[in-house]
Amino acid sequence: MGHSDRRAFLKYSTCTAAAALAGPFIAASRASANDRIRAAVVGVRGRGVDHMSSLNRLGKANVELVAICDCYENTVNERAGQFEKQFGKKLRTCIDMRDIFADKDIDVVTFAIPNHWHALATIWACEAGKDVYIEKPAAHTIEEGRRMVETARKHKRIVQVGTQCRSSANIAEGIRKLHEGVIGEVYMARGIAFKLRDTMGHPKDIPVPESLDWDLWLGPAADRPYADIWYYQWNNFWDFGDGQIGNQGVHQIDVMRWGLKLDSHASMVQSMGGALVHDEYRETPNMQSASWTFDGRKTFAQFEVRQWYTTTEAGMGDEYPFVDGESVVGVTFFGSDGFMIIPDYSSYHTFMGAKRTPGPSNSDPKNPMGDLPHFENFINAVRSRKHEDLNADIEEGHLGAAMFHLANIAYRTGKTLRFDPKTERFTDDDANRLLGRTYRPPYTIH
Repeated sequence: MGHSDRRAFLKYSTCTAAAALAGPFIAASRASANDRIRAAVVGVRGRGVDHMSSLNRLGKANVELVAICDCYENTVNERAGQFEKQFGKKLRTCIDMRDIFADKDIDVVTFAIPNHWHALATIWACEAGKDVYIEKPAAHTIEEGRRMVETARKHKRIVQVGTQCRSSANIAEGIRKLHEGVIGEVYMARGIAFKLRDTMGHPKDIPVPESLDWDLWLGPAADRPYADIWYYQWNNFWDFGDGQIGNQGVHQIDVMRWGLKLDSHASMVQSMGGALVHDEYRETPNMQSASWTFDGRKTFAQFEVRQWYTTTEAGMGDEYPFVDGESVVGVTFFGSDGFMIIPDYSSYHTFMGAKRTPGPSNSDPKNPMGDLPHFENFINAVRSRKHEDLNADIEEGHLGAAMFHLANIAYRTGKTLRFDPKTERFTDDDANRLLGRTYRPPYTIH
């Protein structure tokens, strides 16, 4: 399909496809534990390869990967070829995710796509009767997150967010002990994401690669020229990403919420920082500090981003390394009797009293990422049809993403902000204007 034909198709399908597909598919949804669940992965240039691996490993659980999709045509064909060579199975391929939604034989869709697509892709998939696994962060704005929750509930869809620490047996054990009082009364959590990021320089506009449908990649974001940095550096621009606090930090912020038993939004937030290292063009900060307080709670939360050379902290980064061997990433919980660190995706350690005497701990160095248990939990909930069975339901994902969105809005306005957790609105008009965003037609949420 050429670009002009595709644009004509988009104008039609955006308005009609989801509504036409939702009713009949939902009525025929597979619910039996004996039925085969057919899955598709959208976005296979990077993280989606891990999705393909996890879904393929779930074959014994009667799960079948049947299709993959990516707006990089060369990439999707290459991944399909690699899969067929390794496993002897031919996958269906496409470059437009709506071809996946239109396929009634597909039950679940997993997404590993840029943040600016997360809400629209999830909503379209739910309206088409699909269950969804969406990579972190759940949403690109606070308003989008709420719409995702409402759509999932309306269409009775199972939506898991890719914050896989929630499915780590060791971290769950640590959080349980935290709640049981292993370090006494917990009064504060601090998260960190100190990741070595070299300069990305200044982007140069270049011709769109022949194999890329740039219009599809942009989707709901504002039109702009193709540049030589968009493959990964999109995270550093507000139209597409949320900075390092929303990239790596969302994992640790989610653990902070879990450990502090936070079931609603923060009521006050402040954040400062800037682009303080490197000669480069970016919009998000590469150094950022954020703090949150919560009405009615004797609890304080703090997060810090650094993107260059750094110290270690509380043993994280030296005795307890992060999965890449060079970053300093994790969460510290502070209690009346000691503190707990969670330095990766699969371990916890406690230290008691003034001498920091080692207490209960557990780790799994052979399984540092914990992807498979999170996909297993998702599939189990798809079979049970109970979103309560999810370890990272979209409601939790929305609350976790909103926490760093609050920080980014405070950073962008340069203000300490008050937020109403019930109405999900600020008391400040400038801040309220950043709760949502404008969509580029025809990529819109109705």
